[in-house]
Amino acid sequence: MIAEAENGRNDGSWRVTVLGGGAWGTALAQAMLRAGHAVRLFARDPQTAAAIGRGENPRYLPDIAIAPGIEATSDIGAALAGADCVLAVTPAQALRATLTAAKDHMPSGIPLVLCAKGIERDTGDLLSAIVEEILPLNPVAALSGPSFATDVARGLPTAVVVAARDEALAADLAARFSAENLRCYSSDDLIGVEIGGALKNVFAIAAGAVTGAGLGASAQAAMVTRGFVELRRLGAAFGARPETLMGLSGLGDLLLTCSSAQSRNFAYGLALGRGEPIAGLKLAEGVPTAAIAARIAAERGIDAPIITAVSAILDGTITIRQAVTALMTRPLKTETTD
Repeated sequence: MIAEAENGRNDGSWRVTVLGGGAWGTALAQAMLRAGHAVRLFARDPQTAAAIGRGENPRYLPDIAIAPGIEATSDIGAALAGADCVLAVTPAQALRATLTAAKDHMPSGIPLVLCAKGIERDTGDLLSAIVEEILPLNPVAALSGPSFATDVARGLPTAVVVAARDEALAADLAARFSAENLRCYSSDDLIGVEIGGALKNVFAIAAGAVTGAGLGASAQAAMVTRGFVELRRLGAAFGARPETLMGLSGLGDLLLTCSSAQSRNFAYGLALGRGEPIAGLKLAEGVPTAAIAARIAAERGIDAPIITAVSAILDGTITIRQAVTALMTRPLKTETTD
C-alpha cells in the first residue's frame, strides 16, 4: 500500500492531477471527484481550461455538465504542485512531449497512471517505457478497459482495470479510484493491459471499415474474432499473460470499440469504408499504432494479416475490398494454428 500522502488529509483522499483536457481527461476528472479526491486538470488550451471552470467542455464533451470542484488550468506547473497522483490522459503520440514539459514540476515518488492507449510511432515503445525513461523516480501504472468518455462523465456503470508491476500499488490505486458506478479491478500485468488497449484500436478501425463498406455482420464478426487471435500473438511476444488479454483491457475493450461509432477508431474506419473524407475526424490512436504494430509483427515474424492489411489501407497501398479478398484467399489452415 502507498503511504498516506502529506496533504493534510487522513480520509484516504488524494490530490489527483489529470494531464489532458479532452473528453477522456475531463471524464476521468469527474470520476476522481466522485471518488472523493481533490482534482486539478491541466488543459493545454486556456479556453478549454476556462470552459471546464465554468462547468462545461463544449469542444470535447458537449451537452454534459462538468461538476463543480475541478480546478482547471493551462499552467502545468500549477496543476502538478502538491499532487499525490497524476493521470496522464494526453494522446499516446504526444505523451513524450507532455512528460518532458512536466518533468521539472513532477513530485518525486508519486504514481503516474497512463490513461491513453497506443504504441509510440517512432520508437515502438509502449507508453510505460516512455514514463520510465523520462520520470524514473515515479512508479508507473495504467488504467484501461471498455469505457467511453461520455459514459464515465455521466456516471454510468463502467468497469476498468488498473495495472502496475507492483501488485500492491495496483490494488491501492484500484481501491482509491473506485466509486459508485466505477468499478476498478487490479492487475500486476502492466504490459498485458497496455498492449491490449493499444492493439484493440487497430481492430476497431478494421471493424468500422468492414461495416462502412457494407460487407455484412458475418464479415465483421470474423474480423473481430481473428483480430483477437492477432492481439494475443503480439501480446505474447511482448510478454503479456493470456488471461489479461481475455479480460477487460483486452477482449472487453475490443468488443466495445469494434461495435459502436462512439469509438473514434470505429468511426474512422466507418468513414474509410464509406469512402467519406477523413479530414476533420477526431483523433484515432489506431492510425499510428497500425503502422508500428505491422512493423513489429514483421520484425518478429508474427503472423498478423489483419494488422498488416489495416496499415496498408491507411497508407493507401490497397483498398478495403482488396484487403478483404487477400484475407479470404489466404492458405487454409486449422483455426487453432498459432
